[in-house]
Amino acid sequence: MKRQGEPLLALPHVELKANAFMSFTYLRSAALLAVGLWMSVAEAGIVLNTTRVIYQGGDKEASFGVHNSGGGEILLQSWLEAPVTEDKTVARLPFVVTPTLARMAGGSRQLLRLIYAGSGLPKDRESVLWLNVQEIPQTAAENTLQIAIRQRIKVFFRPEGLKADPTAAPEMLRWRLLSNDVLQVENPGPYHVSMLKLATRQGKRELASLDSQMLAPGQSLRLSLSNRSGNAPVNLSFISINDFGGQVPYHATLKGEQITLASKNR
Repeated sequence: MKRQGEPLLALPHVELKANAFMSFTYLRSAALLAVGLWMSVAEAGIVLNTTRVIYQGGDKEASFGVHNSGGGEILLQSWLEAPVTEDKTVARLPFVVTPTLARMAGGSRQLLRLIYAGSGLPKDRESVLWLNVQEIPQTAAENTLQIAIRQRIKVFFRPEGLKADPTAAPEMLRWRLLSNDVLQVENPGPYHVSMLKLATRQGKRELASLDSQMLAPGQSLRLSLSNRSGNAPVNLSFISINDFGGQVPYHATLKGEQITLASKNR
């Protein structure tokens, strides 16, 4: 029986590994053998027209497009799954993805729709889910290696009645230096904030950094600034991802233990 969140079709994961001690001669022979068999890899052709889906609670549905940029026919499979979270309210996934399976000819386009059941998610904050879109190539000619390519994007569901402005969510984050050389950030708003390249500096000294981080509504995060020296101000910078996938840079200067809000770069 298929468990919730699992794809309808599953392809085996194939991994090719080369021993570090293989001789050059052996590798060259293997390469020539592969060429002799005329083995080719099927092209991955699906292109999504968005990097994230924003589902407004007052809308009947949210949709996005998929383009099969390859020349061959494929089977397109789509499904939703809950993120790893302590919020058990999203575990039931009260959504329908349609179509879950669709045949796409080479060069064709397909519209995928998300439909909310109307209940089951929090009404006082945004929820996030994962949407998986997988390309499954059709049966190919002999000696052709086929690979199922999966793309994964976030779906942000925003219930009706949220008064805060989602574009201002990064500026609502509360940054603070604690007495034990720890940087704390809190998200008091109802929206998720996705950040890239979070960096902190004290003069020319680099302190803590993070490549990427998403703060959920009500979530807080602490970073150790173990190499901080004295009580000099700490400068921080980060990039926020907006609803369209655009990158917006922010900065702030932290002094003492006072709460500080970041501002957009100008």
